[in-house]
Amino acid sequence: MLPFTYAVRNLSRDRSRLVQSILGSALVVLLVMGAHAMNAGMTRSLQSTASPRNVLLLGAGSEESMQRSEVSEQAAGIAETSLAGVESVLGQRAVSPEIVHMATLLTGEGQELRGLVRGVTSKAMLVHPEMVIQEGHFPGPGELLVGRLAWRRLDVSPETLAVGEVLTFDGVDLRVSGVLAAPGTVMESEIWMPLQDLRTFAQRDTVSSVAIRLREDAEVADVQLFTRQRLDLELSAVSETEYYAKLARFYAPIRTMTWTTAILIAAAAVFGGLNTLYAAFASRVRETATLQAIGFSRFVILISLLQESLLISMAGTLLGAVIARLLLANRVLPFGAGAIELDLEPSTLVVGLIAGMLLGFIGTLPPAFRCLYPPLPQTLRD
Repeated sequence: MLPFTYAVRNLSRDRSRLVQSILGSALVVLLVMGAHAMNAGMTRSLQSTASPRNVLLLGAGSEESMQRSEVSEQAAGIAETSLAGVESVLGQRAVSPEIVHMATLLTGEGQELRGLVRGVTSKAMLVHPEMVIQEGHFPGPGELLVGRLAWRRLDVSPETLAVGEVLTFDGVDLRVSGVLAAPGTVMESEIWMPLQDLRTFAQRDTVSSVAIRLREDAEVADVQLFTRQRLDLELSAVSETEYYAKLARFYAPIRTMTWTTAILIAAAAVFGGLNTLYAAFASRVRETATLQAIGFSRFVILISLLQESLLISMAGTLLGAVIARLLLANRVLPFGAGAIELDLEPSTLVVGLIAGMLLGFIGTLPPAFRCLYPPLPQTLRD
């Protein structure tokens, strides 16, 4: 085998090519890690929002969209008294009628905001126990409870939605009463307000859904049986897990587009690297022929060329990972259902490492084969 130091010394033969290759590898790794972080964050947010113990009562025919659903508010009371498997906390049954409405709000400076507003009662905290009020209190009449990431979803500064600030909804001033946190869920980008207030603003006498939290020994099938028995209510029972799984499938094209863009740019970087390596290896044909003439096999020389390429790609991978850490860690990105907080998980780093290694292998083998393929006598004569 050729000494490892031989491959290391060869890196400094063309320093401009070295810098170009490292930067190209870093760009590819950065894009791949960014695409993985975004897709993982979106999937994690939708999965974390869903609780396997929660069931949604939606209007029949509107199982895929809570905003289009219409449910009689009486259904909440009927379900609360008719279902035996509902969880009870301090004597209160975990049944929460809710309205989900896309509303237009105005800030104190007159800036127009369009975001998702959820009308709830205090029982919403029983159905969604992951929700924590970080600051302030639960909203009363004329008040709003904003999610921790709502400012990013609405594209405003965090100070605009701070506790005590005023937002105008349909000509009525509403004061922010608190900040809601539910790490890893899309509800952190929502705005909550009292159910009766939103019913007045939205001018509707129905609710969007009735969220029910079941006991551990209860099953979703019990709620589905209730909806089939009460055909007069025109209800459909869907588990939260199933609802947000459908929502995740709805956003699958966005994730596919993200990966496609990253792969196309990575492919362009690979082809650019191939051109660079073809030119670099073409000038080393005499060197490789000399190594073969003194006894080194083509396989050994190929291993040495791969070592050079992997050293460059791993340096680019390290640089790309550092840039990803600086640019992507804890960054919040809005999307249709809310906002996601990017996090560089171990799986994201592993994907970046694999991308860097593949880049080193794929970018080296074709030019290396072309360099080593000609017979030794012909190479020496040339």
